[in-house]
Amino acid sequence: MKITSKSEVGYDNVSLLVDGKRWFPMMGEMHFSRYPKKNWEEELCKMKAGGIDIVSLYVIWIHHEEIRGEFDFTGDRCLRDFLETVKKVGMYSILRIGPWAHGEARNGGFPDWLLEDAKDKGYELRTNAPQYLEHVRNFYEKTYEQAKGFFIKDDGPIIGIQIENEYGHCGGLGGEEGEEHMRTLKAMAQEIGFITPIYTATGWGGAVTGGMLPVMGGYCEAPWDQRFTEIEPSGNYIFTRERNDHNIGSDHGLGVGITFDMNKFPFLTAELGGGVQVTHHRRPIATGLDTAAMTMTKLGCGANLLGYYMYHGGTNPKGKLTTLQECTSTGYPNDLPEYSYDFNAPLREFGQMEDTYREVRLISTFIHNFGNDLCDMAYTEQPGNPLKPDNLTDLRTSVRYKKKTDAKGNEYASGYLFVNNYQRRYEMALHKDVELTAFAEDGKTKLASFARRDVADGDFFFYPFNMEVGSKALLTIDATPICILHDVDGEHHDAYVFYTDTDREVSMDVKGDLDGNKIIILNREEAVHSSKVVIGGKEHLVIAAAEAVTDADGKVTFLFETETDSSLVFRAYPEIAGTLNNFQCKKVAGNVGEYGTSDSFAIYESNEVFTVSAKASFTRNDDEDGKASYNISVKDIPANANEVFMHVDFVGDGAKFIIGDEIATDTFYTGQLWELGLKRYTDTSLDAKIVIAPLYENDRQHLYLQEWPQFIDGKACELREVRFNTQFSINIA
Repeated sequence: MKITSKSEVGYDNVSLLVDGKRWFPMMGEMHFSRYPKKNWEEELCKMKAGGIDIVSLYVIWIHHEEIRGEFDFTGDRCLRDFLETVKKVGMYSILRIGPWAHGEARNGGFPDWLLEDAKDKGYELRTNAPQYLEHVRNFYEKTYEQAKGFFIKDDGPIIGIQIENEYGHCGGLGGEEGEEHMRTLKAMAQEIGFITPIYTATGWGGAVTGGMLPVMGGYCEAPWDQRFTEIEPSGNYIFTRERNDHNIGSDHGLGVGITFDMNKFPFLTAELGGGVQVTHHRRPIATGLDTAAMTMTKLGCGANLLGYYMYHGGTNPKGKLTTLQECTSTGYPNDLPEYSYDFNAPLREFGQMEDTYREVRLISTFIHNFGNDLCDMAYTEQPGNPLKPDNLTDLRTSVRYKKKTDAKGNEYASGYLFVNNYQRRYEMALHKDVELTAFAEDGKTKLASFARRDVADGDFFFYPFNMEVGSKALLTIDATPICILHDVDGEHHDAYVFYTDTDREVSMDVKGDLDGNKIIILNREEAVHSSKVVIGGKEHLVIAAAEAVTDADGKVTFLFETETDSSLVFRAYPEIAGTLNNFQCKKVAGNVGEYGTSDSFAIYESNEVFTVSAKASFTRNDDEDGKASYNISVKDIPANANEVFMHVDFVGDGAKFIIGDEIATDTFYTGQLWELGLKRYTDTSLDAKIVIAPLYENDRQHLYLQEWPQFIDGKACELREVRFNTQFSINIA
């Protein structure tokens, strides 16, 4: 949906609105000051290709005024240039101006001097103390200087402002005092010039909102939890009216810990975990399926904005006085890596496009095609659906639907049945040969029934009933919708694309006439690797072991990663007209008829074989203070590569990557390969050092790891292997 300075943006108790029409956007968090400026445009284009409409971002105070009175909005810290780039690629922004952000930053983003000033002068931070508000005003004014001219009223990208973060939940005041402080900050921001149609505040766990639009959160794990064991099943995998995350919010009952009237505001999320940032004491690994199942569950609960924190990982900037990560030495509960803020996000610290990226893209493709209509389909409780996440036996289901009227004046129910049998780190019961039925609010009236199937541990999906296909047909199908491809044959017929997660034949009920429109069924693996793109002014669905990205000028490229010399093969439907750059068509798609599969797709193979050449050698130095130190030399980085990811297989407590005398980044050991994007640092070759801190077997007493390494004499501290994944950028049109 296109928003301009003339658009009226707002919300009611159901959803966001643009010019009175329902709008279901996708949102993702990226912190400009944690990513190199030279890569901003490419990364934002990746985000947009992944389905993100709105970039949310903190302005982290300590990144810009670490030394009192010395503001730094230059280089990678330049908010103005980042907003210019957001505008260039055609995205929107919600600016989170704090003043307290958290974001796993030092002091939650407060500069050290601010804490010292409050201590010396005896005032309390995050209150209406005049001295504090004076400093906040100065920070807001400097931030506004950067944002001026980039608000939606100026045809810029900023459509919303978030005030504070978790206020009244993580610090700050509660009750009326807290509400008044939030109103004071909002009024100050507006007085300075932050004029937007939307003002938001985080709403979970007792946070106060000052009457602003509350946004909610949910994470698949809780690395801030101080326990060193498996934690209880997450409530983010159950269907419920509850909007609180049971880890970051409340588990005491519906709406407990909510300070606003849920009936007056839409259910919007700003902090669905695109992953989790590991802490030193707790190191869960968030997978793509973890995020996808949680997202689908929130969708089934009635969410009308899916916003991810983080969507894009990054690296903390260098501090002038200290490192800038959250740490226990500053009174915060967690120690984080000094530099890495990878988050296992859909796009990671070096822009890696991971399984989570593809899983979220699959959901966002559905949202972009069907989400606006979904908005006023309310969450409908289903009989037998469990409301507690420790129930691993009963089948979890929900329905969203609404009443519609056909051309003859007949009323019918159109909507979706959601099924989730996925609970992270727990095994769910097998449900054999179940009949899946969607019920109305009374729990008795059947809206739709689907063919019987097994629902195994880990399954999650949603099926449409009475979905409009064209103007003459209603479709009920036991497959999950992906998208609509418009005018696939030049005769104004559309293709409706679905995927199935089982091997059995798809069952469908078509009421009426498809009227030349087509139904295409993919398997789930094909669906996850599919992208909807526009080539030559026409919509296509492409399937590839590469990611299709459209740049700011509309040019489509594939980002293709390989460990060996290889060509790229992809499939497209409908067949792409004309000649493609760098590709030849191996098979021409035949006539699909009413129904088709991926066999209906044209196949294209690159003319070029992409050559992988990077190689590394490493030698171990004498141990330093019990740490293992390695010199590593990387040669023959291909000049034509878009990126070269060095995969470091090590065991230990953590590791630092050092170039010259400076730490470039670091990590805690999780059992995953440590991935480093070398093009950030060099074009052809690199000499560096990797220093590994030891992990001991008795660390089990004060660390949580999903995957523990093997220990030799009670110790693990070794660099085992280095290999490369080379990414090429291939222009297709």
